Amino acid sequence: MTEDKGGRDGSVQSLRRAFELLERLADAGGEASLSELASGSGLPMPTIHRLIRTLVALGYVRQNTNRRYALGARLIRLGENASMQFGTWARPLLAELVDEVGETANLAVLERDEVVYVSQVPSKHSMRMFTEVGRRVLPHGTGVGKAILSRLPPDEVRALLTRTGMPAYTEHTYTDPDELLRHLVKVANQGYAVDESEQELGVRCIAVPLTGTPAPAAVSVSGPEGRLTKEAVSRIAPVVQRVAATLSAHLASTDLSA
Repeated sequence: MTEDKGGRDGSVQSLRRAFELLERLADAGGEASLSELASGSGLPMPTIHRLIRTLVALGYVRQNTNRRYALGARLIRLGENASMQFGTWARPLLAELVDEVGETANLAVLERDEVVYVSQVPSKHSMRMFTEVGRRVLPHGTGVGKAILSRLPPDEVRALLTRTGMPAYTEHTYTDPDELLRHLVKVANQGYAVDESEQELGVRCIAVPLTGTPAPAAVSVSGPEGRLTKEAVSRIAPVVQRVAATLSAHLASTDLSA
């Protein structure tokens, strides 16, 4: 067997191809056949078979009983640790956001069709939000989720909603995919999402999507409607947008593994 040659950027070709296959599996909803991977990647079947066999042996891919291949359980630990590291790195900027607006700041990422809160800095108010780090919720019923979905292609959003369903958390939760998709156009145009008691009654949240993140992500501030009034939204949204832009810019120029 000949040794894989490095690319122009010094990368090892087989390693790059293996990660491309993992990403294609993720893009396919987490499961695909060898022929589907071959048609999508342009790689010869023997190469794909060799790479998949190695990934299966390592636990990063599994073969189902229907002989299709799916993302393996070993990726879960890597993804969760990466998310938490991302949250730790972002915490100082979340603290600045809390100091400026006076409400709880959160950072969340989209993982396996769910929104996961990876970092939080609570407000100093006695009445504040208690969404804990590590909590998982479906994206259609949260500000951070809607902000993240607003940056995805509509067909991907519709496919996600089909997989997860759209249960109502409150009477204000969007439960119709067409209605939500229309709402997401507005979110994308204004650059932020507002959760109007859609996850919890009496709670309002302003969320802004990040760009350039390893996984779709959003930053938000949340608090009781009595403090985070509709009038306050227009004042606070630009602050959240500024912090989201700063987080995105820092991420683009910083090696988080350093």
